[in-house]
Amino acid sequence: MKILNYILALGLLFPLASSCSDDFLEVEPKGQFLSSSYYNTEDQVYSGLVSVYDILRKNTGGFENMVALLNSGSDDHVAGGGGATDGIQLQRFSTHDLSSTTVGASYWDDHYEGIFRANVMIQKLPEAPVSDALKARYTAEVKALRALYYFNLVRLFRNIPLITEPLTQDQYNTITQVDPGEIYGLIEADLKAAIPNLPDVIPLDTEAGRITKGAATALLGKALLQQGKNSEAAAQLALVNGTPGTPSPYGYELLSNFEDLWVVDNKFNSESILEVAHTNKGESHWGIWGSGADEGNTLNVMVGPRGYSKISEDAPEIPSGWSFNVFTQKFYDIMAGDPRFEATILDLKTMKENGEVDYIAGYEDTGYFLNKFTPTIAVEHTGAGDAVLNYRQNSYIIRLADTYLMEAEALGGTGARAQALLDAVRARVGLPSVPVSPDAIALERRKELAGEGHRFFDLVRTGKAAEALSDRGFDTGVDEILPIPFKELENTQLVQNPGYN
Repeated sequence: MKILNYILALGLLFPLASSCSDDFLEVEPKGQFLSSSYYNTEDQVYSGLVSVYDILRKNTGGFENMVALLNSGSDDHVAGGGGATDGIQLQRFSTHDLSSTTVGASYWDDHYEGIFRANVMIQKLPEAPVSDALKARYTAEVKALRALYYFNLVRLFRNIPLITEPLTQDQYNTITQVDPGEIYGLIEADLKAAIPNLPDVIPLDTEAGRITKGAATALLGKALLQQGKNSEAAAQLALVNGTPGTPSPYGYELLSNFEDLWVVDNKFNSESILEVAHTNKGESHWGIWGSGADEGNTLNVMVGPRGYSKISEDAPEIPSGWSFNVFTQKFYDIMAGDPRFEATILDLKTMKENGEVDYIAGYEDTGYFLNKFTPTIAVEHTGAGDAVLNYRQNSYIIRLADTYLMEAEALGGTGARAQALLDAVRARVGLPSVPVSPDAIALERRKELAGEGHRFFDLVRTGKAAEALSDRGFDTGVDEILPIPFKELENTQLVQNPGYN
């Protein structure tokens, strides 16, 4: 694969980036290191661990981030942006017309780079100059991260290679794809091996952002659910969730106010299970943007309105953005009257009609912006770099309301526990109980998790994608996954996914 070829050709172990957390130790870049001469000190080993974590930024970092892509391909958003070719992978995924040359190659490359780093770390740790306790914990963290990166890859592309050790230069182009079941087998094995050696809780002042036992267990439950192993998924998710509506065994608890989930300073709160950290201290600039070295939340500027100006004194303070991922009218109507509406949807259409604001309509404009990530406060810029690339809002990969609803789904959408899990999510925002059912759970997920990148995979997992996306060009048996990027097919043994030849 090309990304591995690039890394191996340079003899480069990893770039030392530190976007994992403002609190998780920031490792200063010290150049480039050969794997053969690295891991000789405890600091180097720790730097290697940070490098594996760094790929988590793919969730909301860089233009080709996971949330922007997955939102674009769902029925709740259109791609938006500045025109029909602005962010071509988002536009084509929105209309389910991707090809091997328009799919964003980094969705493949970046995840395999994370896997490469994890494989090197796993290989080097047994002889690393750290205590046995640290070896056990670092190995557990790296295996959990490798499982996450494979989980993203297998959901995105399905037919992928399984690589569990660093490749040599002459090996990379002989790799073939494996049955997806083998990928899921490794995901499950890695997580089950990791869980016993991970801490139940971590000190947030020094370790915020690191993998815990609860995070790995939640990811295992999610991976089992994706495969239809519902009873096993429910068992794992129950360990994370505990008694609905009360603090879980790992200390997770729904925030009392839904809006507080989106307060920029409310990082690593009690509802957060697995969270990506961004910082405004990275001095990110256009020269490194999208390279993996930028540390800001790019989704913020992507979803902000174009050419925004405040007219009324009561109008929100919003820096201008690029107008991607606007909500559809259909979703707006579904959310109407829901207590989560204002935290989820920024209704600039109505504000503009009332003379409160003005903005430049982007492509496919509806006037309904993703308020969870709209940058409502200008970035606290701390030095060099470009301000719009240094937004510091974190993003959730998994949070407790998500695991509540996943467990309810895994239970078949029936029974007292499924009812209690659904009720807890609704009660948090002041909604009354409704009879639990698969449809009620799906609707609650749609409203609760809107704009967070879950909807497309939810539709595929539950077999509802064809119906929900029938007006978006969705082709059953093809568009559940992405085409493999063209460059990965050149001079390799890989074959294109069905329907994309």
